[in-house]
Amino acid sequence: MKNFKKVLAVVMAVALIVTCFAACGGNDKPDTDATLKIGVTGPLTGDYAQYGLAVKYGAELAAAEINAAGGINGMQIEILAEDDVAAPEGAQNGYNALIDDGMKLSLGSVTSGACAAFLGEAKKDNMFMLTASATAVEAIDGDNAFRVCFSDPAQGTVSADYIADNKLASKVAVIYDSSDAYSTGIFEKFDAQAKVKGLNVVAKESFTKNTKTDFSAQIQAVKTSGAELLFLPIYYSEASLILSQAKTAGLDVIFFGCDGLDGILGMDNFDKTLAEGVMLLTPFTPTATDERTQNFVKNFTAKYDKAYLNQFGADAYDAIYIIKAAMEKANVTADMDASAMCDALKVAMTQITFTGVTGTDITWGADGEPVKKPIAVKIVNGEYIVM
Repeated sequence: MKNFKKVLAVVMAVALIVTCFAACGGNDKPDTDATLKIGVTGPLTGDYAQYGLAVKYGAELAAAEINAAGGINGMQIEILAEDDVAAPEGAQNGYNALIDDGMKLSLGSVTSGACAAFLGEAKKDNMFMLTASATAVEAIDGDNAFRVCFSDPAQGTVSADYIADNKLASKVAVIYDSSDAYSTGIFEKFDAQAKVKGLNVVAKESFTKNTKTDFSAQIQAVKTSGAELLFLPIYYSEASLILSQAKTAGLDVIFFGCDGLDGILGMDNFDKTLAEGVMLLTPFTPTATDERTQNFVKNFTAKYDKAYLNQFGADAYDAIYIIKAAMEKANVTADMDASAMCDALKVAMTQITFTGVTGTDITWGADGEPVKKPIAVKIVNGEYIVM
């Protein structure tokens, strides 16, 4: 009996040691089941939900593709999204919720004002941020922040250049939202560059978030000015009303916008004929014939409503692949905390060159701004046609 007890004690001790090594030894091996949680806030409800949902869906699609191919350095991706209703306080609350849910990297916020607020929180934690669509300069004002889309100043400058270089008009009018950082930022650079390019800005009309339903006064001023082209550095929601009211008022001009107009064709109950001939600069068009774009369009529309197939979703799709490229360049691993990942990615982002559905040979400087070429499109028969 005594010998039996000794044997039993030895067996139990060995089992305990084996169990301990199995539990502890796992820390010495790559965690192939690790989940990398990437967070984003955006307007998932409300007037600008078309932007927020497009970003969410584009990011989710890229994550699913990457996960199916093995993930990033052994990590699977999970996209976490919080509704900020395009408001700064919503982004701050969303950031805190995402941190609680385990966010280690972020796509920041979808809209500019919200993204600036998100960035304020991200700076404190040294959290890496790559916004897909926030265009205001202050939205990435930090060494931890980068963007996929053009900044407001860049959009204003290239718009004036395109209009002048292609001789679309010599007399130009502008209607912009003076209460919005996105709209004001583009307008100011456009106005300055228009002078350089010899464009005559004959009317500068504004509105605010409290007066964005009746544009009759602005439209009449544009009509009286003799403008040949109306520049609209605004979002599609307000643009749809301006197009409708301009038709009623008999305003006959070329309408030209930036990426904020992207999404207008997907609005519920919008008469697409109102947008016939509208031009805009955008980094993405679903009618492009290259294989990369066509595969994205096919996969996106197989999973999500075509109404959300726009530049914002494409930018977010590319953003996840950009993060993958930067993480692989920096050899980011699952055992690194959010701050360590951020430090590694700050450097790697300035070392990679990326080609995706929103541009070819894209690079980034230390200021976080992308270097790439815009695409000009015209809406014809309810579709984007590359000009």
